[in-house]
Amino acid sequence: MKVTQEKLPASKIGLEIEIPAEMSKKVYEKVIQDLARTANIPGFRKGKVPRQILLQRLGHQRIKAAALEDLIQESLREAVKQESIAAIGNFELISSFDELIAQFKPGEPLTVSASVDVPPEITLQDYSSLTVKAEETPFDASEVDKFLEERRTEKATLIPVEGRSAQMGDVAVVDYNGQFMPEQEGEATTEIPGAQATDFEIELTEGRFLEDIINGIVGMNPGETKEVPVNFPEQYGREDLAGKTAVFTLTLKDLKEKELPVLDDDFAQEVSEFENLAQLRESLETQFREKAEQETNDSIDQAILDELLNHIEIDLPESMIEQEVETILTQTAMQLENYGMDVKKLFNAQTIPQMKQRSRPDAINRLKKSLALEEIAKRESLEPQPDEIDAKVKEVTEQFAGQEVNLNRLRNLVTTDLTKEKAIKWLKEHATIERVPKGSLKPEETSEMPEIESSPGDATIEVAAETVSETNE
Repeated sequence: MKVTQEKLPASKIGLEIEIPAEMSKKVYEKVIQDLARTANIPGFRKGKVPRQILLQRLGHQRIKAAALEDLIQESLREAVKQESIAAIGNFELISSFDELIAQFKPGEPLTVSASVDVPPEITLQDYSSLTVKAEETPFDASEVDKFLEERRTEKATLIPVEGRSAQMGDVAVVDYNGQFMPEQEGEATTEIPGAQATDFEIELTEGRFLEDIINGIVGMNPGETKEVPVNFPEQYGREDLAGKTAVFTLTLKDLKEKELPVLDDDFAQEVSEFENLAQLRESLETQFREKAEQETNDSIDQAILDELLNHIEIDLPESMIEQEVETILTQTAMQLENYGMDVKKLFNAQTIPQMKQRSRPDAINRLKKSLALEEIAKRESLEPQPDEIDAKVKEVTEQFAGQEVNLNRLRNLVTTDLTKEKAIKWLKEHATIERVPKGSLKPEETSEMPEIESSPGDATIEVAAETVSETNE
């Protein structure tokens, strides 16, 4: 079989395949034999249909089309094998299928044009002495105190408040009823669906509830009722509330304050495995130091990888990009599912195309970085040792104990990851790295997932939960 190759853009190889006459005849006859064994034609048993009857009933064009499909697939497989082409992804037919049907005559040669994706060629400019800036995360001793205060707050006891009005930090028990303010003079107020509650506990802390309501409760006394105007943000989670003005009637029924436990050895034993507060503090300090160091290392790694993009030229095949986009969406879906979100509602026919489009730049960058690291590892002979691979495989399998794991595939993935780690380490050792204060480098824009609307659900919960989400963002 004669095959002519042509290099095409996007890491494709064009193939012009001259299918020999004997091959076209062989495939055509095989298709007829298969149809004769399986076709249901009234008056004939399966496998006993005369050839001429089969051609009349099924139609010569239909049989030619079926034979041509098999012929194209078989010839492409043979061409790739014959030419030792490292094909990835599916074949793409360049010739018109309708024209091929018209040209196809069993027992005569046929020329087919197609293309196939191949691993991209990687051009790396000098990477042996990269110069980068990376943010350094310093250890902050106050994080230890902050952590301990958070644990104290979690263990706090609520006690009734007497003789004073509500203040920030208290826990208020309220009844509330939200109503939309009239948009035109003379109109009556209307209730906000789901914005009513009885004996509702609100912690008077920023981000716990609507800010206007928190501020409205501060200064109230138990038994007091008041109306508090609320302006919902333009970007609020519920479309029916976004940008609207409302008034909430609030009745403060009870007021409590938090009594924090004493920060001593007993407290340390209650919240940790340590015998005393000094040991707990020492452990926390070690953890926060390691966390700061890890953040700095991650910042350096990211700076190295970002700079590496400026030293690589690569024409990625579309099949690789599409596969990487699918990987990103799969990872996103798993994360959202871990958060308890309904992935089936978030990923639908309307949102998936948007997600794919927005994820494409990230997919391209990820592929370029990954392929660059693999190429550097190859050039610098950076290979993980068998004992390193074994140790990592063992660690991963222990994490997934009780689950079915494909050990061969896992070993390949582990080998690839360790190879990339060695390449990054090599780049860091040969790079000039300037550490700068955290927050001093402008973050690069990243591809974002599209905003996805969720169903209203329990509006009472949403009024609180969405505010917390907006504050955290």
